[in-house]
Amino acid sequence: MELIIFIICSCCNSDLPKGKEVLTLQRECHARRLDVMLRVLLIVQQLLQENRHGSKRDIYYMHPSVFQEEQSVVDRAINDICILMQCSCHNLNVVCIVVLIVMGWLRFSEGGRKFDCINNPNTAHPVPVLVEDVKDIISVAQYILVVEKESVFQRLANDGFCKRNRCIVITGRGYPDVPTRRFLRLLIGNLRLPAYCLVDCDPYGFDILATYRFGSMQMAYDAKFLRIPEIRWLGAFPSDSEKYSLPQQCLLPLTAEDKARTEALLLRCYLQREEPQWRLEVELLLQTGVKFEIEALSVHSLSFLAEEYVPSKVQGGSYI
Repeated sequence: MELIIFIICSCCNSDLPKGKEVLTLQRECHARRLDVMLRVLLIVQQLLQENRHGSKRDIYYMHPSVFQEEQSVVDRAINDICILMQCSCHNLNVVCIVVLIVMGWLRFSEGGRKFDCINNPNTAHPVPVLVEDVKDIISVAQYILVVEKESVFQRLANDGFCKRNRCIVITGRGYPDVPTRRFLRLLIGNLRLPAYCLVDCDPYGFDILATYRFGSMQMAYDAKFLRIPEIRWLGAFPSDSEKYSLPQQCLLPLTAEDKARTEALLLRCYLQREEPQWRLEVELLLQTGVKFEIEALSVHSLSFLAEEYVPSKVQGGSYI
């Protein structure tokens, strides 16, 4: 596959024909950025021609001195290429390190390998990087639960959550990467199941929720292929602190950075337009001035999250 690049500048008042615009390199850093991008493109071209896959880390180690011994330089170049070519990383045969783990009532295959979570629904399985090779998806689950943190995932596993509840539990271990969101979209599309998201009651937790729902700000160009409009917010809500009688020692004051981040979240136009109830809860977070982690619910009992909080919210429709 031959790669053709059109470099577009912001000022298009030239007599050049369409598609033949030029980029004026006014600073040395601009030239350096273009040099890095072209070197990465050569590696991508090789991967595509040879039908092989490589990670961002693999690409970095091919020319560490050129990439200024910084992984972020490679990450930025790949992001630039995706924007320029209007595609995703997987279209370039660039794969991510697996961070997603799953458990529950699910069975699927990938590249000749079989993944059977159903035999032991409380055992974690890493999800394959090549989501496009995932096939033969079978499930008897009633819903999908996405949790922000691995610690919460393990809490649910230890409490035998999936044995008592016909569901699939997924965690992206923080901010979800592209394979995590693609795999979740694949499950929802194939199984037609409702999906709920459980995050910390703080600005970072809500930002992670928004990344699943709307896509990431950094990869806005790819949002339509990665966003999950079906996902519902299960908790933890700012209003949950009063509803579940969390003691004061479980609540933490918002820092100045937390407040600034929350205010920035409220400025996102899509929030009011598409999820006004979410916006009301975020406003309440700012008004109360306190935050708390999902694990704070353990103040009632170690198994409160698995035995009371999640089941009652799903069954009672206490999500937005």
